Amino acid sequence: MNISPESLFSALAHSTRLRCLLLLLEHRELCVCEFTHAIGAPQPNISRHLAQLRETELVRDRREGLWIHYRINPDLPKWVTNVLKQTAKGVSQTAPFADDLAALAAMPNRPGARCA
Repeated sequence: MNISPESLFSALAHSTRLRCLLLLLEHRELCVCEFTHAIGAPQPNISRHLAQLRETELVRDRREGLWIHYRINPDLPKWVTNVLKQTAKGVSQTAPFADDLAALAAMPNRPGARCA
C-alpha cells in the first residue's frame, strides 16, 4: 500500500474524518451507529466521511447483516500509523476528541447488542 502525504493530510483536514480515525485508534472496530453517537453527527454525514476514508484506504470495513463496521487499515505504512498515533496522543485530552471518547464510553446498548 502506498498512500501519499497529500492524501493523508487531506483526509485528516476534515474534523469528522479526523475524529473518526482517532476513535478507531482507541477502539479496534466501530459500527456507524457508534460514530454517530460519539460525534453527534447524522448517520449520512458520518457514512459519507467513512466512505472517503475507505477510498483513501485509511480504513477497512466489513458488513455484518445490516451493519457496517470500520477499523484502521492494518496495512498502512508505518509513517502513517505514526502520524495518527502522535496526533491522537497530542489531542486526546482536548475537545472534541476527549468528549467523543467519553460519549462513546457512555453509549447504551453498544454493539454486540444492536445498532440503531
